[in-house]
Amino acid sequence: MSDKPVVHVIDDDEAIRDSMAFMLDMQGFDVRLHDSGTDFLEVAAEVEAGCIVTDVRMPGMTGLELIRALKAQGVGMPVVVMTGHGDVPLAVEAMKAGVVDFVEKPFSDEVMVKAVRTALAAPPTADAARQDALSKLEGLSPRERDVLLGVVAGKANKVIAHDLQISPRTVEIYRANLMTKTGARNMPDLMRLALAAGL
Repeated sequence: MSDKPVVHVIDDDEAIRDSMAFMLDMQGFDVRLHDSGTDFLEVAAEVEAGCIVTDVRMPGMTGLELIRALKAQGVGMPVVVMTGHGDVPLAVEAMKAGVVDFVEKPFSDEVMVKAVRTALAAPPTADAARQDALSKLEGLSPRERDVLLGVVAGKANKVIAHDLQISPRTVEIYRANLMTKTGARNMPDLMRLALAAGL
């Protein structure tokens, strides 16, 4: 039994597994590597509890399928998902499936370490998180809220612009306003808020 926090890294790319192992080990985590969701599922009931970091896109079993399978098995470890740029709809689905955080590639070591620490810390109750999110979103104008709904649905700026009959440039301005008003540091942050608020 390790007295260090355990992080299970699941990725089909050996280079990513190795670099994540090195980086997390340097930060004081006990890292276990798995090369597929299927492999991890086979041992999930016996592994040391900690948190899981998995890629959302993997051959065979995707990160999302893994999360659902773990839930079905009653494995309640917190999960951080790595997503590629443009995987917003997948990230939204992952958050709805119960993922604690998602990190867009390429990411800095600091961003990943912060996500892992957050996952390992006791999560706030869903109710507290919802209240916090609602209070951050209450200052939005109806139009900003419309744009936020488009963003959460994974729509591109020009699609949101077409739906709302405004220019793509105006959508960009509304998106910037969303970040400022909610205090979101980046897009994953904004998505978390919207999903916690039940949008």
